[in-house]
Amino acid sequence: MKFIKFLLVGLVFGIVLTKSEAVSWYRIYEMFHFQSFHMFGIIMTAVVVGVVGVQLMKRGKVKDITGKTITIADKEKGFTNYIVGGILFGLGWGLVGTCPGPMYILVGAGFWGIGVVLLGALVGTYLYGVSKDKLPH
Repeated sequence: MKFIKFLLVGLVFGIVLTKSEAVSWYRIYEMFHFQSFHMFGIIMTAVVVGVVGVQLMKRGKVKDITGKTITIADKEKGFTNYIVGGILFGLGWGLVGTCPGPMYILVGAGFWGIGVVLLGALVGTYLYGVSKDKLPH
């Protein structure tokens, strides 16, 4: 019962992404072709909200659900890792027309074909977890 608030936040998040058309393949196509500001506006809003939220968490000694103080480590140095990761993420996003969050929303909306993409993302995440100690970080 204590996790109901997380379920509600996820439900609201899914509704907002659906109503804002952030799960629309056509909107993502427009973004990658620089034909519309729609998705860039959503992403910029998310970045601003995220930066403000992280700063409030750092300064406010916010606690997690178990009562421990949340600590956010400083970003590591290593520009190349971010470039490579960003390129891989962007290529995957452009190839399948969705990023990780909307995959679950699309499955919930009944677009069963995205299940193949979701399965691939889960397998890729698992393989990264298994091999991360052997990869350059």
